Amino acid sequence: MRRRKAGVLKLKNPVKLICIIVSVSFIIIQIISALQLTNTSASKVSPPKPTHTKTTLSDIAKIGKFGETVTRMLPEDLAFTLFLPSEEAFRRDLRLNQNDSNSYAVLTRVLGFSAVPRWISAADLEQGKEKIYESISGFSLYASKDLNKRVVVNGVVSVQTGLKMGNVLVHLMDGVVMDAEFEQSVQPEDEDEEEEDKL
Repeated sequence: MRRRKAGVLKLKNPVKLICIIVSVSFIIIQIISALQLTNTSASKVSPPKPTHTKTTLSDIAKIGKFGETVTRMLPEDLAFTLFLPSEEAFRRDLRLNQNDSNSYAVLTRVLGFSAVPRWISAADLEQGKEKIYESISGFSLYASKDLNKRVVVNGVVSVQTGLKMGNVLVHLMDGVVMDAEFEQSVQPEDEDEEEEDKL
């Protein structure tokens, strides 16, 4: 009789055992991931090689109001590289102005696509050889230098590189680094209609 009870318990215990194994495995994976992230960020973060001697007030002015807002969204104590659209690109490509009620949401999306949690200087990139980085939103960034030694990320060319804003290394871009879905959502309706007419 005792054997039967033990057999019944064995049938119920495997479910509990599997749940415990899955839970413990998940916790172990999370701990290992956190340790690897700490080791990776500590080993890969190196100060950017200066492309020019000092960030001037005119350089800071080039970042503009939208750029300042995006830069302030990042934590001050961690190293980041930001492939930041120029003020002109914010207005031209995203049609933003200071009075837009949804501008903060748009700037948050731009931050997710264009910020990398480490420093990437122009000197880290090679002409014609793409390096792949992952932005904080998980978006893949393909970065290289062109023939004119400008930084190019996902086809968007830099207008200025190596601006340092605290722990954030800013490369000012002549466009917005974004995925196709976001690009479609910010396109004006008249351009959408023109594209439909072409089809």
